Amino acid sequence: MSEAQVVREPQTEAFVHPGLFYRGLDEYVAEVGGFVTRALEADEPVLVAVPGPQLAALRDSIGASGRGVDFKDMTVLGINPGRILSALQGFADRHTGRSARIVGEPIWPSRSHEEVLEATRHEALINTAFAGRAATILCPYDVERLGESILADARRTHPTLIEDGSHQASPAYIDPAVVCADCNEPLPEPAEASSLAYGRGQLGLIREHAETWALGTSLDFGRRSDFVLAISEATANSIAHGGGSGTLRLWTSNSGSAVAEVRDSGRLSNPLAGRRRPSIASANGGRGLWMIHHLCDLVEVRAAETGLTLRLHMALTR
Repeated sequence: MSEAQVVREPQTEAFVHPGLFYRGLDEYVAEVGGFVTRALEADEPVLVAVPGPQLAALRDSIGASGRGVDFKDMTVLGINPGRILSALQGFADRHTGRSARIVGEPIWPSRSHEEVLEATRHEALINTAFAGRAATILCPYDVERLGESILADARRTHPTLIEDGSHQASPAYIDPAVVCADCNEPLPEPAEASSLAYGRGQLGLIREHAETWALGTSLDFGRRSDFVLAISEATANSIAHGGGSGTLRLWTSNSGSAVAEVRDSGRLSNPLAGRRRPSIASANGGRGLWMIHHLCDLVEVRAAETGLTLRLHMALTR
């Protein structure tokens, strides 16, 4: 792609959330690198959170001028898609009064179907979380390596698109709530699971049950402790906000993860719950769910009329 083809995004104080459909590393570096360079020239704070190989290419392209950029490997930062929005909002919050420029690439070819669904939910919720804020979040999509269904959802979650040198409104863009509802695919049933019905006053029993089960897996001490802590937080929230009782199920998946499912009759009234770091002064504010997202490798959320289901995944080896 020639320099003349590189898109110049419109200057605005409103929130801008374009999806970049790129083909090949050269186009990627030209578009994303140009976006970063223009932000630096305008003295705007820049966060770049993309997978490792793209990160290295951007660093090389931008060179010494990129010393002020906050570079993050998205395969680490966003291994659980539920963590990403908290990081993006935290970056913007640290630069209050300035227009933040962010590059976020939450979906790459090796993502599992479950991860892609939660990453798509994240992309939709960006529009809700950043509404009215002076920020631009550019989200690259590799059109040569990602499936058409992923690209179709990208068109639905980004108000504007950049493709083949053209910057235009996405005719497929839709209300974030609709996308989130579509991400609520039925969760597959495990072949076998350990099940525990719980109620008020039984948090100690729940923890003991989870610890005993986790000892029978290949989780190392640190990850086992994190997994049990996440289960404790999820069940404590369930008892406090989900009707006082629920069911915990535990199993290992075919993909090599320990999985805990917490199901109750509660509701999730705020789809952004747990996706911003809670303040110390917050009475609850999603603190437990925020912690769960940061402890686990994947958190699947299913909010239905019949109740709320959380599935917590922790890879047995990392």
